[in-house]
Amino acid sequence: MSSPHKMPTKYEKPGESPGFLLWQATNLWQRKMRAALKDSGLTHVQFVLLASTAWLNDHGMEATQAAISRFAHADVMMVSQVLRYLEAKHLVLRSQNSHDSRAHLISPTEDGRILVEKAIKIVEDADGDFFSILGNDVDEFTEMLGNLISSS
Repeated sequence: MSSPHKMPTKYEKPGESPGFLLWQATNLWQRKMRAALKDSGLTHVQFVLLASTAWLNDHGMEATQAAISRFAHADVMMVSQVLRYLEAKHLVLRSQNSHDSRAHLISPTEDGRILVEKAIKIVEDADGDFFSILGNDVDEFTEMLGNLISSS
């Protein structure tokens, strides 16, 4: 039974909407990431925040909860919850920040570093497989995604 009303959209077909296609591609990519990381014991969010923490530490930047949130473009409260979980699993440590007593410095433990280094290989391989359909356009696609992120 068809409705007498049509949705007020400028697109003839859903496949013409960049937002809808991005949403679909993101969901497909997230399923691939979940499957790839399944045996690591990390969710994709946990991986991203652990990897972000390690990256900030490796590059001499203070990895506070706020800095990790900004770096990953992630919600501060969600970052807080995930970091607490990672700390309970002995994958990150919180230490006192000598510059700001309200903020703790977050660093990966030895177990956290070993796990994230293994997981990075898994994620990069899964990314390579997922984005291989783009062929030589993957660098341009990556640049366009960066443009979207930096403009917000």
